[in-house]
Amino acid sequence: MAVLAPHEPPRTWTLEEVLVTEPGVIRRAIGAAAIGNVTEWYDFGVYAYFEPTIRQVFFSGLSETVGTIATFGLFAVAFLIRPLGGLFFGPLADRIGRNRVLATTMVLMALGTFAIGCIPSEARIGIWAPVLLLVARLVQGFSTGGEYGNAMTFISEYAPDRRRGFLGSWLEFGTFTGYLLGAIAVTVADAALTQEQLLSWGWRLPFFVALPLGVVGVYMRTRLADTPAFVALERRAEQREKAQRRLHPHETRTLLALWPFLLVCMGLVLVWNVTNYMLTSYMPTYVTETLPKMQGATTDTTTTSQVVQIAVMVVALILIPLIGRLSDRVGRKPIAWVGSIGLVVLGLPMILLVRTETTVGVFVGLMIMGLLLICFSATMPSTLPSLFPTEVRGGGLSISFNVSVSAFAGTTSLVVGALVAVSGDLNWPAYYLIIAGAIGISSLWFLQEPNGRRMWGSPPAAADREEAERIIRAQQTSA
Repeated sequence: MAVLAPHEPPRTWTLEEVLVTEPGVIRRAIGAAAIGNVTEWYDFGVYAYFEPTIRQVFFSGLSETVGTIATFGLFAVAFLIRPLGGLFFGPLADRIGRNRVLATTMVLMALGTFAIGCIPSEARIGIWAPVLLLVARLVQGFSTGGEYGNAMTFISEYAPDRRRGFLGSWLEFGTFTGYLLGAIAVTVADAALTQEQLLSWGWRLPFFVALPLGVVGVYMRTRLADTPAFVALERRAEQREKAQRRLHPHETRTLLALWPFLLVCMGLVLVWNVTNYMLTSYMPTYVTETLPKMQGATTDTTTTSQVVQIAVMVVALILIPLIGRLSDRVGRKPIAWVGSIGLVVLGLPMILLVRTETTVGVFVGLMIMGLLLICFSATMPSTLPSLFPTEVRGGGLSISFNVSVSAFAGTTSLVVGALVAVSGDLNWPAYYLIIAGAIGISSLWFLQEPNGRRMWGSPPAAADREEAERIIRAQQTSA
């Protein structure tokens, strides 16, 4: 099997060069990085579950089908600007530090989400309502472009080599926590408020919660020093000319030379995030709106379906750190293989189960999708940063991650929703997942197993001095 391996000359490390990060610092680093995902995915959960309400508030003059596509279009349009955010914030983080950039993106995300709750309805200001919603979504998209790639880098550079899978999985624990908070907020609002109250003011309340979440996130992030790997890089590069405030030619050449790694990264991001957005963004509308309408259901099962989806996310939330810990023992690739092959084999059966519209069928179908998703969610945060050397890790990861999400994954709801509406074929979610799984298999074929390896361009990382001494002894023995 042909695999992509880092291009580094062999060298011998000294005990003083081994990066040692105390457990307390690691915990604070994980919390500071994960809080951004909580805020980001809280908004996604609120938006996905409130899709019917948002459609009525901002697109009341359109038909239900066109309004749904327009609502998903505004969800997807934020992803078009994510590559620009990655192109801006990723290389910037390589020059001024991960922590400063993450504090900035945290502020922008919180303000963008809060602003959505402040926008008047289309009935009050006409076309300006969806225009302002578009602006708020673009702010969110730009900030998110610099958020997730740098958050993955942030945790990976803090984590000891032997525990990177487990510690990196907590980033996705934050993702699922944020989504669950959003889904629960909407479910409670649906149950507690009348339709008139929701359309008038109730839908705004969950968006307002993003502001205090953002304040907490900025506070946590500004208390941390920058990552050990980045500090070590700066020490070694003291005599090098200071980087410019834009992507300079040397870095461009370096990234272009890494094009095979960029492609593998994009393929892994695609399979991971298509599954992610299918479950978290499209399935809420598919289960509560599309299926009842196209299959002629006569009873309203919205609340039941929402509770089922929340139950699936709770199970996934619990399992993510456990799968992350398992990946430190068996490797990242075997678990990711299960996810990719599972999508190809089980893509159609899981959607057919959801289409039964029974509580058990929907739960089992979505649970299969959720279990396949966490095969990626628990392993990719520690896998993707290993594809790039330290000096361009933030830029390479942010750019490839956001281009893939923007072009393929973030538009999942829009594309699949349109395909179902145009063709009338309710199995399109399955076809989309099968294609994504095939791309995941192709990408994993070329991936070198990163488990237990030091980060490319960084010294070995240990949890304490005793582990650092073991690393040096093992190096001397192998020599």
